[in-house]
Amino acid sequence: MQVLEHIEKIDHPYKNAAITIGNFDGVHIGHQALFHKVIEKAEELDGTSIAMTFEPHPIRVLKQNNHPPLITLYEQKVELIAKAGINILICIPFTRKFASIPAKEFIEKILVDRIGMKAIVVGEDYTFGKNREGNLDLLKTYGKQIGFEVIVVRGIQISNNSEDKISSTRIRELISEGRVAESQKFLGRHYQIRGTVMAGRDRGGRLLGFPTANIKLYDELSPKTGVYAVTVECKGSKYKGVANIGYSPTFDDRIFTVEAHILDFNDDIYGQKIRVNFIKRLRDEKKFLNISELSKQIKKDIDKARDILSL
Repeated sequence: MQVLEHIEKIDHPYKNAAITIGNFDGVHIGHQALFHKVIEKAEELDGTSIAMTFEPHPIRVLKQNNHPPLITLYEQKVELIAKAGINILICIPFTRKFASIPAKEFIEKILVDRIGMKAIVVGEDYTFGKNREGNLDLLKTYGKQIGFEVIVVRGIQISNNSEDKISSTRIRELISEGRVAESQKFLGRHYQIRGTVMAGRDRGGRLLGFPTANIKLYDELSPKTGVYAVTVECKGSKYKGVANIGYSPTFDDRIFTVEAHILDFNDDIYGQKIRVNFIKRLRDEKKFLNISELSKQIKKDIDKARDILSL
């Protein structure tokens, strides 16, 4: 997949471009359905499949401090869109100036003239342009006038329950509540955080007998505090593990940490990038009477995680 990080880098329209546009935070099953439809349409047109997204997330520019954490950071979002099979990803640097572009100008000058759009695939509630003045009716009107097809993909639900409609908001709620096993049904994969292993407080191995890899979160969503069965991707391999998210109440630190104990692993990975996939929440974080009691509980957590991860 070719990634273009500015619209100005497009020097000529693509052949019979089929495009979908969105923030795609989470790159969940609903987003994947859009990508698959775009790819299908591009093949029908003997053209190019394109996804357009924005960096930073528009709500972070328009609402500044009043914004939710991200489900997927940009790096992971690009990887997941590439995995879906899209030919071209256009990432627009989102600014207030860009947000002020009228819907008509966005369609004509950017989508049609510059990109060469012949078909656009969108969800039922898609809006765009200055003050969200662009909607499905406007797209369809210009589609007839200019000559492009508008394909609407209905929202996906994983059950008849209205709460099971797939959306980034719903996924964010589930992960924030620690319901990572349920979020997998919406994402089509396990929720993942990634980061560089940092020096911790040298207690995991020295005091508890269970060395941990400490990761600093930057801008992504953190699951609810507690202990989780996880898998850890490191140095090209995947390992079973247990992760603790929280404030280490037994030590009364009151410092938020994400620590992963990788099972049957003793390599030095300080400074290495790792990925942690959350499989199932095991328990709440708890304050123990002493280090010995905490160590016994960690042993139980590891045994339970082994059972879950062996299924």
